[in-house]
Amino acid sequence: MSQPDVKSHKIEFPCADYPIKVVGDSGDSYKDTVIEVLSKHAKVDLSTLAERQSSNGKYTTVQLHIEATGEDQLRDINSALRATGIVHMVL
Repeated sequence: MSQPDVKSHKIEFPCADYPIKVVGDSGDSYKDTVIEVLSKHAKVDLSTLAERQSSNGKYTTVQLHIEATGEDQLRDINSALRATGIVHMVL
């Protein structure tokens, strides 16, 4: 029995409208910290900003779009966000 061909979806860089979702500890400066870190690594489209708190208010999700230039940039963003100590997940 053969398996069907599954094509992986590759992102083509540069990608002017790359969505990033960041989940971390809620706090007064959380959103600003995420935006500051992202702005150091990429052009950020603040018009796409969406923020949502978990039902218990412990976590906040910030989602926005950036201009992604390559996989190295995305790895650097992930590392920088996690280094803040308040980010738990970057999607």
